[in-house]
Amino acid sequence: MFCPKCGSILLPKFDKKVMACSCGYTSKDKAIIHTVLKPDVEKKEGAIKEQESLPLTEAECSKCHHPHAYWWTKQTRAGDEPETRFFKCEQCKHTWREYK
Repeated sequence: MFCPKCGSILLPKFDKKVMACSCGYTSKDKAIIHTVLKPDVEKKEGAIKEQESLPLTEAECSKCHHPHAYWWTKQTRAGDEPETRFFKCEQCKHTWREYK
């Protein structure tokens, strides 16, 4: 739905359950608002799947001295600087970074 005054998109106003615009227009029609709750299991499974998809390398953890860690890279500084490499211990989940 669009605002008849300014043409912007109407958004639901949760406190009054109507559609409203930033210009001040409020529709007289009741808005249908649905709330969807997802179980916590899906969030945990997503985190597990994400971790399993990371590559595993030989890097010793400074906390537990486990010889393997997951790794990924991210651009944390200026574009002309090298990427930062992050590691996460396979065993104790300790995270650290390596600058080049």
